Amino acid sequence: MSNHDNPVVGVVGLGAMGLGSATAILEAGLTVTGCDVSAHACDTFTSRGGRCVATPAELADKCDIVVLLVVNADQVESVLFGAEGLVPKLAPGSLIMQCATVAPSYAKTLGRRLKDAGLLMLDAPVSGGAVKAGAGQLSIMSAGEPSAYTKGQAVLDAMAATVYRLGDAPGVGSSVKLVNQHLAGIHIAAAAEAMALGIRMGLNPETLYEVITHSAGNSWMFENRVPHIISGDYTPLSAVDIFVKDLNIVHQTGRELTLAMPVAASALQQFTAASGAGFGREDDSAVIKVYQRLSGIELPAANDPADEEAG
Repeated sequence: MSNHDNPVVGVVGLGAMGLGSATAILEAGLTVTGCDVSAHACDTFTSRGGRCVATPAELADKCDIVVLLVVNADQVESVLFGAEGLVPKLAPGSLIMQCATVAPSYAKTLGRRLKDAGLLMLDAPVSGGAVKAGAGQLSIMSAGEPSAYTKGQAVLDAMAATVYRLGDAPGVGSSVKLVNQHLAGIHIAAAAEAMALGIRMGLNPETLYEVITHSAGNSWMFENRVPHIISGDYTPLSAVDIFVKDLNIVHQTGRELTLAMPVAASALQQFTAASGAGFGREDDSAVIKVYQRLSGIELPAANDPADEEAG
């Protein structure tokens, strides 16, 4: 079907990250077939020169490497083991690159199940956002057998600027990604609370952003997300509900380890409150709207093009 230098690749999940990665793999000169429940996503990918199929099962006779860029473990289960799942139909020795953020305990179990089915797995969650996905500049936190890396090397090269090889069995990659999401969620919630404090004290948001980004209190998330708040633009790059999911996985893993994480729990409650208030599909910076609801702070409004033209 293919060889290590010119693999035939399937990408399941053509959302912001998946579409970007599928495009980067395609632009690296590899043959790529996509799959997504959204016809619009498939049309977008085919317009870029890729191919698409309707179900994961249809990828099985076209690909020997499948990259999963879906949302959660339930979707992973459906794609691999559902009625139209991949696992029963993939050729022995095929590689599954599982890139969704899932619980480390699930990644470990999945690795054993796929090995029993005669398949290779890379536990390979990603970080970097949609822009870096499209540029093939992601960071991949990975773990798996050496043979899985050998088979997937060309795909890893196409997707990522940095591939961390963290262990020889699935679970380690997802463990490191979970630490990253723990920090990312806390930092976004903290940035929102800090901006709410500043706005409540009457500070100019733009001035506050300028000072903090040149001071010790800065973080990558503050620097990246606060401009969304200042512009009043909550178009989702990473949605509130993503952190409801990921911080719930942090909480679940803490229970499994009997490890209390009160700071992560507080951040989870803020994202859950934002989702419950109807902001779940907005950008994760919309967690600041919880403070607007609680204290009546006035957040910056989105720029109106008509106002700009009038000015």
